[in-house]
Amino acid sequence: MNFVIVGGGSAGWMAAAALAHALKGVHRISLIESEEIGTVGVGEATIPPLQFFNKVLGINEREFVRATQASFKLGIEFRHWGRTGQRYFHQFGEFGANIDGISFHQFWLRLKANGHPHPLSDYSPAAIAAQQGRFLPPFPTMPKDMPQLAYAYHFDAGLYARFLRGYAEQRGVVRHEGRIVQVDRHGESGLIAGLRLHDGRTLSGDFFMDCSGFQGLLIERTLETGFEDWSHWLPCNRALAVPCERNEEGLVPYTRSTAHQAGWQWRIPLQHRTGNGHVYCSNYITDDEAARVLLANLDARPLAEPRLLRFTTGRRKKFWNGNCVALGLAGGFMEPLESTSLHLVQAAVFRFLSLLPSGSIDPAAEDEFNRLSIAEYEQIRDFIILHYVANRRDEPFWRDCRHMAMPDTLAHRLELFRSRAKVARHDGQLFADASWVAVMLGQGIEPQRWDPLADIMSLAELEQKAEGLRNNLHAAVAHMPSHRQFIENNCKAA
Repeated sequence: MNFVIVGGGSAGWMAAAALAHALKGVHRISLIESEEIGTVGVGEATIPPLQFFNKVLGINEREFVRATQASFKLGIEFRHWGRTGQRYFHQFGEFGANIDGISFHQFWLRLKANGHPHPLSDYSPAAIAAQQGRFLPPFPTMPKDMPQLAYAYHFDAGLYARFLRGYAEQRGVVRHEGRIVQVDRHGESGLIAGLRLHDGRTLSGDFFMDCSGFQGLLIERTLETGFEDWSHWLPCNRALAVPCERNEEGLVPYTRSTAHQAGWQWRIPLQHRTGNGHVYCSNYITDDEAARVLLANLDARPLAEPRLLRFTTGRRKKFWNGNCVALGLAGGFMEPLESTSLHLVQAAVFRFLSLLPSGSIDPAAEDEFNRLSIAEYEQIRDFIILHYVANRRDEPFWRDCRHMAMPDTLAHRLELFRSRAKVARHDGQLFADASWVAVMLGQGIEPQRWDPLADIMSLAELEQKAEGLRNNLHAAVAHMPSHRQFIENNCKAA
């Protein structure tokens, strides 16, 4: 088999690195990218599964952190999302510990109803560490009483692509510089046969991976696969991105998301700078006004002019079509509110490897790939929509979001949680129950009751258990180094 990847950036080089590792030189892998086109590449926030991607590839974590100017991420702080002035934290990892198989948040709801003064985040190791600005990854000789933090990374997406390019090229991936001017197709089957470059070269292939960004050069412009528009659920359609100088006090181990009048602003702290952006809906605010909001809310001096990105939320109707698979922005786009962009690339690459075709077409593998990919996109879509429909702000944009019709799958989740604080489960769901609980409670969704099994234990015993757990977590986290100190001592970039 001859695999051809169209486009570089994070998506293209993640695909190239993973294929090179898995195929070990048995199949040819080529990647075409053009320096004329460039990539979206900004400061990138991720979620914990990226650890797995790096481990599978045998990437040393500290080397990766140094090479990408990375910092560590324990979750996302949301400001002004429920209502103006309110904040909450979506942590990685669980709350507390299950008691007799019952989720800890059920017991916390009972405690809260009886005057318990401490927030649920006080029982999350990641949330406590984030609040204290501390970080320590798990290690083999870690004391048993030290909580293990679930974590991800912030890094420079351009540096990450460069890092993976080096990895892939060392394992036989051949990069071709050039702009594609024509896609050749087989006359009878319509499958993609080869790609003609502006300098006259033609690269033929058996299977093609479209990492060409929003344009979807192969999956859409060539194969006309079709696009399912989700802008009626996710109305933000533009983003302005700008880096600013590093704030010495701002190297915190979490992403920040701040709601504004017609969208929200991200803050991603890296070792050498801070990534910022304003995601908004152009029906409610002009580009110039959105830029003013962004620049007025930076921590330090901007390092460039804000860069405008236009997008439509949604997905291709098929991610795998014939002998082409679309990855990253070529496959679909959901705003980076929960940092899922690179995870979707990672998941698609591993899914493809698990269904690796034996020839140019494999209908059964194609159908299964699309089924799993669509389910994953829709579950993430619902989780992002949740942040918008469960708001209590009073601007026109937010009122319209609050009253929009939502997918039936999300409506069911909300109904079940409001009824008995239970999270509806879906096979293969990306976000664990604790994530749904953090956002639903954080956005102000109040359950009518908790699990009746949480009433079996006496209140006095429950209070004693909860207080002991809270004290132990806070004491253990207090012994961790600061986030800045850990980076300085272990993985500081040159």
